[in-house]
Amino acid sequence: MRVVVVGCGYVGLELAAQLAERGHAVTGVRRSDAGLDAIEEVGRQTDGGGAVDAVRADATDPASLDALPDADAVVFAASSGGRGADAAREVYVDGLRNVIEAYAERPSSPDRLVYTSSTGVYGDHDGGWVDEETPIDPTTEKTRVLAEAERIALETASDAGIDGTVARFAGLYGPDRYRLERYVEGPVTAGYLNMVHRNDAAGAVRYLLETDSARGEPVVVIDDEPVDKHAFADWLADECGVSRPEKRSKAERIAAGDLSAAAERRVRTSKRCSNDRLRALGYEFAYPTFREGYRDAVRSFRAAGG
Repeated sequence: MRVVVVGCGYVGLELAAQLAERGHAVTGVRRSDAGLDAIEEVGRQTDGGGAVDAVRADATDPASLDALPDADAVVFAASSGGRGADAAREVYVDGLRNVIEAYAERPSSPDRLVYTSSTGVYGDHDGGWVDEETPIDPTTEKTRVLAEAERIALETASDAGIDGTVARFAGLYGPDRYRLERYVEGPVTAGYLNMVHRNDAAGAVRYLLETDSARGEPVVVIDDEPVDKHAFADWLADECGVSRPEKRSKAERIAAGDLSAAAERRVRTSKRCSNDRLRALGYEFAYPTFREGYRDAVRSFRAAGG
């Protein structure tokens, strides 16, 4: 299988490595020299039967997309770099549409597209469970942009003859993104954490492609156990051998008065995401819960003396 990963960054690099190790041909797409270097390093480290190449292009620049090779599948995993809703729209909506249109004009277009979205599109469910059957209800400008991009990935791609899949990632963690200090130092505000390890986020996308699953559908990508933030913080502190952190209710955090409107909406938002669909498709997690996923981070924390 020939796979092009547009926005081959935190998840994309791991996806490229996993695909190449299984004999697939992967092209990672970035626009910066550092990004291209990172892709090439993955290619040098691959010891499977596949290959990883790097191509410079920018999803927001249609002219640059001529550089993309033909592919059997395209994964759109580009990031807006944590910027605001306008930047998100430029990347996720305009950029995704540009990539679809660029491939649709070719004599041989990809068979599949996977767009990496976020469980943030569900909005607030007061701690209740959500899954693929739950209607999305984005409550911020950025999550409304993500919802619009999902529609493009499914409907616009279909109009172009490409079957789209939306992988709704929970909060990503893993190498360079464990953020232990946030929880062991506190204070920790109440709510639920919906998480997935970087390797499983990539692994789920790889699995959906290899098994030809979830065409035309969204799939929630989260581990087995959404966890109460206070319980997670206490577990992490115990494992790291430090005192349990201070806790705050949502009301206490909001009453502090230092949150932006968007940050306050995030604090108020609460839900638990189910991975029953992904499990039913047959995906086996490398890190089924935070306990396995944080093992290396805890070990490093202890080794460094906290």
